[in-house]
Amino acid sequence: MRILLDECVPRRFKSYLPSHQCVTVPDAGWAGKKNGELLSLAEQAGFEVFVTLDRGVEYEQNLTGRRISVILVRTKSSRLADLIPHAARILALVESIESGQLVHVR
Repeated sequence: MRILLDECVPRRFKSYLPSHQCVTVPDAGWAGKKNGELLSLAEQAGFEVFVTLDRGVEYEQNLTGRRISVILVRTKSSRLADLIPHAARILALVESIESGQLVHVR
């Protein structure tokens, strides 16, 4: 599965999602892109899941008709230590999430 990690997700979080091809937005060269453009670029590049902490994506983006799905992680901060406890749930969701779906991880 090709997973794109948003700019707000620490780069080191990639290692907690083994057996998937994880790329960060900056690594893809898309730093600073707005969510709509970013999702379009990600779809064109073959990404299937976008992991973000940006709560605005839920209200700003219409995922109807999109091939990419979004996992919105709600944590108290963007620190790696706060994200690690959610890694197992994210891995489980990656296996079952459907195209165009947005799922919350709390």
